[in-house]
Amino acid sequence: MKKTIHPANERGHNDIGWLKANFSFSFGPYYNPAKVHFGALRVLNDDIIAGGTGFGTHPHDNMEIITIPISGALEHRDSMGNIGVITAGEVQVMSAGTGIQHSEYNHSKTEDANTLQIWLFPKEMNIEPRYDQKSFTDKLIPNQFVTLVSPYKDGDAIWINQDAIFSMGDFEAGQQVKYDVKIPGNGAYTFLMEGKIAVDETVLNKRDALGVEDMSSFTIETLDQSRILIMEVPMR
Repeated sequence: MKKTIHPANERGHNDIGWLKANFSFSFGPYYNPAKVHFGALRVLNDDIIAGGTGFGTHPHDNMEIITIPISGALEHRDSMGNIGVITAGEVQVMSAGTGIQHSEYNHSKTEDANTLQIWLFPKEMNIEPRYDQKSFTDKLIPNQFVTLVSPYKDGDAIWINQDAIFSMGDFEAGQQVKYDVKIPGNGAYTFLMEGKIAVDETVLNKRDALGVEDMSSFTIETLDQSRILIMEVPMR
């Protein structure tokens, strides 16, 4: 097993007043040649967006973009005519494909919104752009992972244009959880949203991350009440 540890306090950071961003991988003003991507996982931004502000209309193409609100809500508008609000407990997927324009604003005028924005390199290039969002609030069962996104069009997860599977779960302290890699050859990037865990004896605290590859499974021990996000992605 090969491990890549990304401590929270070693992430890139940018504070422009209305936006406080933490970058797990090189993005915008932050560049680290040792942290450009983990397999197909290209971007993992932990953003705090001030009330009444947001990202104006801007373009994307040939990227799979996943947004996971941690707290607060984002208002989304795009060139396909989609208008909606995503809140904590929901997940949004946008396949940019041949090209799309969109904007994202904090839905509140006064309260901060904290979101994870995640980009994956696509499996197929230049597909027709696509948007989807779904609530997983009722599917989060304590001490179990729920699949958020997957490459399969059937089932409860949101389809994504990549052989990637995202799983999230809330776990009580003292749990031993085995994670089996779903797609042979994939790596798994574990991002600890809250709590404290050990992944095969490597301890992670809040917002730490660990990428593992060249394995078929690994074990997580929860040392505190924890919310865990595992992003399983192709490594080549």
